[in-house]
Amino acid sequence: MFSQTVEYALRAVVYLATEHAAANRMNSEQIAKATSVPQAYLSKVLKQLAHGEIITSARGAKGGFAIARPPAQISILEIVNAVEPFQRIKTCPLGLSAHYDQLCALHCRMDRSLEIVESELRNSTLADIIADPNPSVPLCDVPRKKSKAAKTRSNSRRV
Repeated sequence: MFSQTVEYALRAVVYLATEHAAANRMNSEQIAKATSVPQAYLSKVLKQLAHGEIITSARGAKGGFAIARPPAQISILEIVNAVEPFQRIKTCPLGLSAHYDQLCALHCRMDRSLEIVESELRNSTLADIIADPNPSVPLCDVPRKKSKAAKTRSNSRRV
């Protein structure tokens, strides 16, 4: 459903929003290495994210990329739309004139499904993703704080 470009954008922004990266500007080489994204392609994605005001960029010795706003103020939908606008079904994908005024039952149901996905992306923030207690690291290998429950489980296993 989502392109490789969207995946790469999400990885980069998640990485830039973590405490590890948010304290400093990161260059495209650092971001590419941390997120397993080809650097040449990532440069194009970072440019789109900067244009979409998701991240900021600065040139020079102390330059690089940083998150533009607090993670709680950036929805996942904004990130997606910055690189590849989310598409709903507005007209018949087959171009059938009989469906000009109204989508057929199939495409109507497909669009309702897309509406649910769009709503979830709009209502999910970068902060939600970073703070999620799921032990799997989201999208890329970034440092995460362990939750108190995870620390307790980890410590109890050592005994």
